[in-house]
Amino acid sequence: MTAAVTAPAKEPANEPAARPAKDKPAAGRAPGRFAAVVRHRAGRKLLPLAVAALLLVPLGIALWGGGSWPAGLTVDVSGPLDDANAWVIDNRETHPLFLYFLLHLSNTATDAVDAVYSGLDALGWAGFAAMAVLFAWRAAGLGRRGAKTAAVAAVVFAVCGVLGMWDATLLTIALMVVAVALASVLGILLGLAAGLSDRFHRMLRPVLDTMQVMPAFAYLLPFVLVFGTGTPAALFCTVIYAAPPMARLTALGLRGADAGVLEASASLGANGWQRLWTARLPLARKEMLLGLNQTIMMALSMVVIAALVGAGGLGEEVYSALSTVDVGKALAAGIPIVLIAVWLDRTTAAAGERIGASVPGGSRLLHGWRAWALVAVVTAVVAAAGRALLTRSWPEGWTYDISTPVNRAQDWITEHLASGIPVLGGTEVWSENFTLWVLNPLRDGLVWLPWWALLLIVAGLAWLVGTWATALTSTLALGAIGVLGVWTKSLDTLSQVIAALFVTLLLGFALGIAAARAGRFERWMRPVLDALQTMPQFVYLIPVVALFGVTRASAIIAAVVYALPAVVRITTQGIREVDPAALEASRSLGAGSRQQLLQVQLPLARPALQLAVNQGVVLVLAVVVVGGLVGGGALGYDVVKGLSRGEMGVGMTAGAAIVCLGLVLDRLTQPGTGRSGRRHDN
Repeated sequence: MTAAVTAPAKEPANEPAARPAKDKPAAGRAPGRFAAVVRHRAGRKLLPLAVAALLLVPLGIALWGGGSWPAGLTVDVSGPLDDANAWVIDNRETHPLFLYFLLHLSNTATDAVDAVYSGLDALGWAGFAAMAVLFAWRAAGLGRRGAKTAAVAAVVFAVCGVLGMWDATLLTIALMVVAVALASVLGILLGLAAGLSDRFHRMLRPVLDTMQVMPAFAYLLPFVLVFGTGTPAALFCTVIYAAPPMARLTALGLRGADAGVLEASASLGANGWQRLWTARLPLARKEMLLGLNQTIMMALSMVVIAALVGAGGLGEEVYSALSTVDVGKALAAGIPIVLIAVWLDRTTAAAGERIGASVPGGSRLLHGWRAWALVAVVTAVVAAAGRALLTRSWPEGWTYDISTPVNRAQDWITEHLASGIPVLGGTEVWSENFTLWVLNPLRDGLVWLPWWALLLIVAGLAWLVGTWATALTSTLALGAIGVLGVWTKSLDTLSQVIAALFVTLLLGFALGIAAARAGRFERWMRPVLDALQTMPQFVYLIPVVALFGVTRASAIIAAVVYALPAVVRITTQGIREVDPAALEASRSLGAGSRQQLLQVQLPLARPALQLAVNQGVVLVLAVVVVGGLVGGGALGYDVVKGLSRGEMGVGMTAGAAIVCLGLVLDRLTQPGTGRSGRRHDN
């Protein structure tokens, strides 16, 4: 899947910029030389860090001693937030801001989603299925690729109907259509401004960084505060959540336009707007279509989470299954979500590959606007015939309930694997041991550290891997957590993130290396990774809870499953893109397969591995928060509690702390390079 190559379910990462030429290992240079350069750069910072530690640690002990964050350095923000929540509730029906602005936004959002849903439902199941198949065929182009994409669309919606999820699927797609359209427009406008203005690009970059590390739950709280539960809150938070990839990739495409083409356009007398429409935007089409792909994937994942605030559709089916631990029902709703993601991903990916390719010969009726007109005519004919000859909704007799056999299988697995296995013990025993020997010591160790010592450690690590700006940002973000008064809970969440990240990287690097070096294994892993990447977090939380119980370990296992596909894919891609000349040079020197991996491929794939670590951090943090629903506790529980009980002060304080924690981890895993002191961004 294209989305998987560039980023995980959820959003795209900051792409590591190219290193300066003097640091880039040439094809014939020994990789050990590159590693020596890296070690030398880090070594130059170790001495100042050691001197600073010798001076600051005794000072910290003398002034503050040990212990958690001082109560005198905290600020109560939950009280004012609760007061604001109460004011909104009291004035939602009478204040002019709500009556003449926000109410119109709310009604417009509801009307737009209802109109799209009514239009799709009016086509009937036959008409809508025909439209989806023909749309996929036309977007992917003629020939074998288009036929395969159309076949995927046919299978997707046939399965949605057979599983009895047809109406829920239409509602989810209606919300997706409106959300993706608005997010794309917003992202393109921001991307245009960032692509044409260096100043705006520098201003927008930290905003997008913050939006990238903010968990999906944190987006729900302010919109629920303003709009209440229902379609408007779900729609607007989905738009804000899904817009950043479109903005990033649009800006990337505009800023990476071929300078020669732009110069030629200027030499022909084109002004700025003409160069934009005739040169920059056409050259950036591939990046913009990739941004659309990413926006679709993120919107789909957010539509599911937005079921918590009344979005309806497939997400509501999954969430209701979570509350009753009904694995069969969750799977019946989760499979259509995965299949819709596959359909949209395959369609947009195929359309992106057609950009710039030669158009095959044949009838003019099958190209350009004529082909789209033909799609519309055939859809109308099939819809009319379907309404006349068949039922409008999917026939009840054509459905099959998979929940009963799935639940029986799940009960058997739980009964035989949860406990009582000779020697191994079972999943519940593993969960208890992992909590006892890994999670608890890690959490207790972080809590035991003096608050000022942890600030110094973060500052030192951030400066070691980045710049002074990186260290300052990380330290201020960590300090803000203490000021918010959630220091201990944040360290609990941090311990879960570290443990989940360690397991994710251990498995991800191993599987990624195996996939890069064995094509057959990579082909076998691809559909598994596709399913894991597009499956909503709620779906695999349920079997995890059934096997491992309601514990912090369950939240960590769910986080590993969610983050693993991105780490595997990025690792595989990075190792495969190592310069073949470097491998050939190592073979000529007698290096074996293991030596090539350790001394050539891994050192040269270091930027990709760093990106994999960064993506692992962001995705693990997102699901550890969702794990608050299944025993993860800490900040995740506070966010869910604030959302479900209307305690906005508690929820938004925890959400702000999660954002700060995400910024710290993001800066520590996206190092800057060079002497300019600037951090690399795309």
